[in-house]
Amino acid sequence: KMAEKQEEPSNAQNGEPDNAEEGEGKKKKVKREDLPPFEIVTGERLPAIFFKFQFRNVEYSSGRNKTFLCYVVETQGKEPATCRGYLEDEHAAAHAEMAFFNTILPTCQAGARHDVTWYVSSSPCVTCAERICEALRKNKGLRLTIMVGRLFMWEEPEMQAALRSMKEAGCKLRIMKPQDFEYVWKNFVEQEEGEEAKSFVPWEDIQENFQYYEEKLAEIL
Repeated sequence: KMAEKQEEPSNAQNGEPDNAEEGEGKKKKVKREDLPPFEIVTGERLPAIFFKFQFRNVEYSSGRNKTFLCYVVETQGKEPATCRGYLEDEHAAAHAEMAFFNTILPTCQAGARHDVTWYVSSSPCVTCAERICEALRKNKGLRLTIMVGRLFMWEEPEMQAALRSMKEAGCKLRIMKPQDFEYVWKNFVEQEEGEEAKSFVPWEDIQENFQYYEEKLAEIL
């Protein structure tokens, strides 16, 4: 059985910075209340505090009410290209998975083959799973691999059916291993300016929790 320790997130851990500004010379951050509700946030690197809280592969995810989606798109065409970045959502309007198809994929070369890898804090909801299946059926040049930190509501029969339908549509579903969390840390997490890049520090039970979810996913699929 997995560790069931719970921690109450601070605003910052929950993806809402406690203070709007961080030190001299940094870009002024817009306070959340000034933003339109449920905005999709995009960027190249996410703050470390968000990663440490939202990507943590615990079983009970209280306070983790967003999806953080880091993506790598490798375009195989006349002009091979790689683009990467991240999306986060507020889990009330468009989810990050939907936003990827609406805003990121259309900017890639039309008609080319796209090998897409997502590193997501939790697996897609039923609606997003349906959209993923639809996108894969429509776009024969799209190859999608989804690496998930934890499984979202995996006990629900409709959620299990949604995961199976994604596999049938050609989506590769994987649980993130400790090495995958380290990859995200190195490639998608902000490092403080002027400091040496901090190495990834695995949290307690990271390997045990990965094995737990890997077994659950294998049973479902």
